[in-house]
Parts: sequence; C-alpha cells; structure tokens
Amino acid sequence: MIRSVVVLLLISNIVSVRNTLRKDPAYWNKLAADELDEALKLKWNQNTARNVILFIGDGMGPNTVTATRIYKGGETHKLSYEKFPHIGLLKTYSANKMVPDSASTATALLCGVKVNQNTIGVDASVNHNDCVASLDNSTKLESLATLALKAGKSAGFVTTMRVTHGTPGPMYAHSAAREWECDANMEDEAKACKDIARQLVEDWPGRDLQVIMGGGRQSLMQNVTETSSDPMNSWTCSRRDGRDLIKVYKKDKEDRKLKYSVLSNNRDLKNLDVAETDYVLGIFANEHLRYESQRDKGPEGMPSISDMVEAAIKVLRKNNNGYFLMVEGGNIDMAHHRGRAKLAVNESSAMDEAVKKALEITNEEETLIVVTSDHSHTLTINGYQDRGGNIFGTTGPSKYDGLNYTVISYGTGGPGSFKHSMTTIDNVTRVVRRDPSAVNTDDMLYEQIAAITLEENKHGGNDVTVYAKGPFSHLFHNVHEQHYVFHAISYAAKLGVYSSGDSIRHSVAIIAVVLLPLLKLL
Repeated sequence: MIRSVVVLLLISNIVSVRNTLRKDPAYWNKLAADELDEALKLKWNQNTARNVILFIGDGMGPNTVTATRIYKGGETHKLSYEKFPHIGLLKTYSANKMVPDSASTATALLCGVKVNQNTIGVDASVNHNDCVASLDNSTKLESLATLALKAGKSAGFVTTMRVTHGTPGPMYAHSAAREWECDANMEDEAKACKDIARQLVEDWPGRDLQVIMGGGRQSLMQNVTETSSDPMNSWTCSRRDGRDLIKVYKKDKEDRKLKYSVLSNNRDLKNLDVAETDYVLGIFANEHLRYESQRDKGPEGMPSISDMVEAAIKVLRKNNNGYFLMVEGGNIDMAHHRGRAKLAVNESSAMDEAVKKALEITNEEETLIVVTSDHSHTLTINGYQDRGGNIFGTTGPSKYDGLNYTVISYGTGGPGSFKHSMTTIDNVTRVVRRDPSAVNTDDMLYEQIAAITLEENKHGGNDVTVYAKGPFSHLFHNVHEQHYVFHAISYAAKLGVYSSGDSIRHSVAIIAVVLLPLLKLL
C-alpha cells in the first residue's frame, strides 16, 4: 500500500512538472533574446594562455552530452562547458581507421598528428606492435606536456582510468602498442621496448610530471592487495618482473631532493599539504577507479574526478610560469562499452562537475579551458518522449509490434543488449522484442537494446564537439581535424614551434610542422 502511494506521488510530480513547463511565445522569445545578448557582448580574449586545462570525456559523443544535459536539468539546461563562448567539431578518424580507438585519438589531441590505431606517441610510420620501428627517435612525438615542461611550466594529468591507459599514455610514452602497459603483456619480440608504466616513472617527461593521478596499481607493482571495493582485473596487465615502480618514483624524487607526496586514498588526498608538495603521484585503485555511483566515498575509498582536479590545480598553479593539465573522464567510455547508458551519463555528469570546479578556481583571463572527447559511441536518443520526461525511461508504443521502447538505445552492444526472444504464435515461430516497460530501465546497470550484438559496444565514428573558454578560445570555431587541438593550444600558450614572436610564428610553424616531416621522406 505504501509503495503504491509513493509511486502515485512520483507520477503526480512528473505530470506536475510537465504541466508547468513553459511553452508560451514570451518564454521562447526570452530564451532567444538572452542568447542573442550574450553573443553581442562576446569579445575575443587574445591574452597568452598562461595555463591550459584540456578535459577529455572518453567516449563522450554529442548524444552523450545531450543526454547528460537532460539528465541534470532538462532540455533547456546547459552544462558548465555548454556555456563556453566558442565551440567547434572534431573529425575523429585515425590515420588508418574510420572509427578510432582512444590511444590514436588521444595522441592526435595531445601530440598534434594522426596516428595508427592502438599506438601511443609515435607517428603513423609505426604500425601496431612494431617495436623496432617505435625505437626510431624520429618517430617519437612530443606532447603538450613535453612542450609545457620545456617552456618552464608545470604539467600533469588526472584520469579515472589506469595512469598507463590509452588516453593519458601519449602525455609521456612512445609505444607501438597501447597494450604494453606493463611487462606481462609484452611478447619476446617486444622486449627491446620499454613498457608504458616504466616510461612514466623512469623516463622523461614522465618522471618530471608534477601531477599523476588515477588508477593502475597492478601495472606499477607486483603482488598488490585485492579487496571487494578495489578489485584487480584479469584483463588488465599485472606486473610480473618484480619491479615496484612506486618505490622507484619515491627514490627518484628523494635522490633529486624534490618535495613529493604519494597518495592512495581519499584520506591522503584530503590531507595533501600543497605548500610542501611539488610532485604528486596518486594511485587510488588497482585497476580503473570505480564508477562515481559505486566508489567508496569514505577515508579509505577513491576520490571523485572533481576532488582530483581541485588538488591537481592547486599543486600546478604554484609555478609562476603556468601549467598544462589533462583531465580524462574515462569511465564514460567504460560504461558505454558495457551498454549501460545511465551509468555513462552519470560519469559524464561527474566530469561536468569537475569542469565547474576548474572554472571556480581559475582565472579565465589567463587560463584556456578546452572540453572535448576523443571519440563517440553508438548511443542514440529515440522519438518521441514527452518534454520533461525520463530520458532513461520508455516511450511509444511502436506501431509495428505494439510495445514501448527505450528512449536511449545503441547501434552495437554486448550480449546483454540482445532484448529479443523466440515465441510461437499460430504455429509460426517468430523473434519478438521484449517489453522494456516490464523492467526498470532507469537502473544504473540496465543495458539498453542494441541493433547489433557483439562482445561489447564499439566506438562510434561521428564527429565530437569541442568547447573552449579563455585566451584564444576563438580558435575553435568550425569543423576541425582532431589534431588541430594540439596546434590551437600550442598557439594560445606559445608552446613549441609557436613560442616565437607573432611576426615570425607562422613561418616557423610551417617549416617545422609541414616541411620537416616531408624532408624525412627524401
């Protein structure tokens, strides 16, 4: 009886919200007038970007952004970065694939050229798994972190993934295979190459990054302790060579008499003494960090992406020359691969909160903030749900089979996305769709229906959106190649070939970016 009353009250509230949604002309005219007024007041910020923060929502395609907006505040809501004054689109194909992976797209964003699928920080002359080719120094690409450090700035990254994963990897590593996160994943023919975890801790620029925060303890050291709240992953590389790279990190900083902190949980992060810390290694999970809806928020648990971003900025901004920070919301992608749309959107919402935090503690006159994605997923938003309705609910019914259908579905999905069964009607056996109205489609772990059943949901190949605010954010203004982000940021912050004065910057850039690679082919 009580449950029935609660359900009726919820339905009543939903109906009430729908009935109070304004639809009158004055409302629409005011929305448009406010946007027009905002556009007319817009002025370009042409200051040099002292600081740059690049947010990468892994797998956060345009439909994920739309769903996040509706989830958080309804159709007329705006996410923090949707209020940014400048916007564009990025073409996400890699050097050899129409639909890319995260390693190749992150390399494009962070290193400025398109590369082959599953490679990290090396140009397209290196094919996947070609260790020998990747050892050629001429193939190795410099990242925005590298350029920032060379310019005397600080640099670092925050991720909800393993710190050796595909998106953070190009910040510091050069590898013919994203899978080479630790020694255990390297076959004999790859032994001449150094695994990605070792590159992070032992090599430059990894060892000089002021902030490294994420997961991946099992790739950094052997015999880690597994718990129910911090499991290991058998799919993930687990170190076997006996090295403890966290100890190596500590010894390096002590030998160089640098002030550092190594963090492993919420308590450590909360108690971080920024004044006494110039280098931070925060490894908060054996594998990826848990989803925001599942993580332990207690002292022994894992921090949110917002908590990590706040701490990272406070450490990096101590450098008077400024900093470069990359932030990855990686669990958006992980949830999409599982076909769990609400889980993915909730992770996208968490990244929105991290962008808010960055906006609160930075100055837009000197800090360029760019928010984008490495690639999309196959999520779609279907007609025709009522305005104000639940985007994770159902709508319909279908005139074909008489059943409702979920507002969100996928183009591809894992076995759980197969929502059909066999039935016999009048001695005829048919495949019929299951009625989603009979289950709780609003559950975080619900897997939406997909058109094609695979082992998991695959990436989408459509363009992704890029949002920008701060110095030279107007450089993001139309449909761009994905690797353009590296160049626009470098120009705004006067990094690398764009570090010269304005009078010669363009000619220097043309020689370095265009002619030198061509000369290598002669």
